[in-house]
Amino acid sequence: MLGSVSTLPQQPQRSPFSGHMVVCGDDALAQRLAVELRYVYGERVTLLLPPGRDPRRPELPLTQRGRAATLFGRMSAAMNRNLGNGGTAADGGSGGDGGSGGDTGAGVEAVRILEAAEPSDEAFEEAGVDTAAALALVYDDDERNIRAALTARRLNPRVRLVIRLYNRKLGQYLETLLDQAAAVAVPGLDPTALDTSTTVLSDADTAAPALAATALTGSSKVVQAEGLLLRAVERTPPRQGEVADPGLCTLALLSSTTHDPAGAEGSDSSGAEGPQLLPDQQSVAAATGRGTVVLEAIREAAPDGPAPRMGGRSAPLSQIFSRRLRRSVLGVAAAVLGLAVASTLTTGEPPLHAVYLTLLDLFAMGDPAIEDSAARQVIQLLSGVAGLMLLPLLVAGVLEAFGSLRTASALRRPPRGLSGHVVLLGLGKIGTRVLVRLRELNIPVVCVEDDPAARGIPVARRLQVPVVLGDVTQEGVLEAAKIQRSRALLALTSSDTTNLEATLYARSVKPDLQVALRLFDDEFATAVYRTLRTAHPQALTRSRSVSHLAAPSFAVAMMGRQILGAIPVERKVMLFAAIQVAGHPQLEGRTVEQAFKAGAWRVLALDATPPEDRRPDLTTAGPTSSDRPSGLIWDLHPGYVLRAEDRVVIAATRRGLAELLRSRSSLTHR
Repeated sequence: MLGSVSTLPQQPQRSPFSGHMVVCGDDALAQRLAVELRYVYGERVTLLLPPGRDPRRPELPLTQRGRAATLFGRMSAAMNRNLGNGGTAADGGSGGDGGSGGDTGAGVEAVRILEAAEPSDEAFEEAGVDTAAALALVYDDDERNIRAALTARRLNPRVRLVIRLYNRKLGQYLETLLDQAAAVAVPGLDPTALDTSTTVLSDADTAAPALAATALTGSSKVVQAEGLLLRAVERTPPRQGEVADPGLCTLALLSSTTHDPAGAEGSDSSGAEGPQLLPDQQSVAAATGRGTVVLEAIREAAPDGPAPRMGGRSAPLSQIFSRRLRRSVLGVAAAVLGLAVASTLTTGEPPLHAVYLTLLDLFAMGDPAIEDSAARQVIQLLSGVAGLMLLPLLVAGVLEAFGSLRTASALRRPPRGLSGHVVLLGLGKIGTRVLVRLRELNIPVVCVEDDPAARGIPVARRLQVPVVLGDVTQEGVLEAAKIQRSRALLALTSSDTTNLEATLYARSVKPDLQVALRLFDDEFATAVYRTLRTAHPQALTRSRSVSHLAAPSFAVAMMGRQILGAIPVERKVMLFAAIQVAGHPQLEGRTVEQAFKAGAWRVLALDATPPEDRRPDLTTAGPTSSDRPSGLIWDLHPGYVLRAEDRVVIAATRRGLAELLRSRSSLTHR
């Protein structure tokens, strides 16, 4: 496509779009992000993919049109089901552009799919990066994303960059570098403005809090973005006569099939009885027998600290020396004490001097008691025998200490009495982040990994987390991880079939085990969940897709807003974002109560910091000053009128946030 067919090089085709979104990637995140931008935000999208075959059907070639039909036909249908009420967010639910999921013709026209082996200058020129409003670089390789970001910033200093990086510290440096490069290339450009900034995100960091929360029964769902902490908690339906505590506000009504064995709350599909995000008071009052997600606490988060270790900085004596060796040493000590007491009673020696003589005899350092009494001679002989017993104990202790310390410096095995822990399958990028998150919450973890060189093995060694090396599909591996005494199973390998096989085997060992699977295909997830819940109605089952959880964060960043975080509600996602009231007719000049739109958005907090002192991004912690108001006000009066200079924190659905962004964009272009 980018090569030559004659003696003269073929000129790259100019992009027919202007002000469009470009997505470059090589995995599921790129696909979901393109679908998110097209069918949620109504943007024109150019998707740049590496050439290849469909990973699900490698034996068949896949053309660009075939890829578009396969990708956007299946995923847009799933997206439309998630959005509910028919139609798409892009056409306001009218079923117009993009159709209801089966007809992909209009969607394909609005999504231009290109193929290039590398994100080179020629590929970017053909994709129209020089006229694009935003560019997402979501390859699975950090180095490739960095090279592409430097190239894109040179071609278009004004383009909004969203970069996927696993290395968080490198991402902070890269953000500063690229913003400085944009400021130098375009005099007068404000690199701190959110609409022109560089945003570095990690799909692993975005999904890890939700995955960790899924492993805990009744645990809070947490969104933490450095200086900000949002906590939401699932609450069971109130009993008859009880009044449900709404907390600060009710964020969602859970699916009506939560307690139905045949329910599908674990899947991405949602029907009329599916989860309801941001309900109004009438809906909450009318909902009987449905659980809720309630905003329980919001506070300043403490700075991130190192994850605690399982077992402290050094291994305890019980793990260095075996029980048999410790009992033998105690036996020798008791024998020495008994000989010292006998020496005192028979020879009349002072107790301290008797102990001293006994130790000398024990180590064969004393003089022979030839001229002493018979009792002294007998005690000396017995002490020599005890000394012969002590020598092999000393050798065994040294060998056990070296072996235990060597094992502790490598990988720990699950302790014999361990229970109530979480079994984590897979220590790749996602599993490593989830492991750190679980340890930050002081939750005991046992990891299972078949690759000794996996990314998370050094992290597990540093945190002294027990690891079982082996194929999870082999019999005995999960038993070695103490699955029968665990509280939950997190299956986070990159293979859907491996996760499913491990889940089925774990359920055969412990039928009531709480399970969270990492599954990509939505239809497959729906079928799996209905079957699992029917077979094990007493057990909690959840499905989580990393790309499904991370795509909203990347999409909102491309629209010019960095979201504070996302909370999963079953397999839907609720977003938390900080936006400026100016330019939003749905907010400006309205009271907090009037600005609330059920099922779309809700104003949660007001940034009380003066506009001149505000941080450009609430996700970064900054110093506070006692001479000016700072922080966020969460207990807003319903009658407070929102002004243009206000900045607010909102909870929104993807569809609602897309509507807010489109309304401001339309006013800007008038």
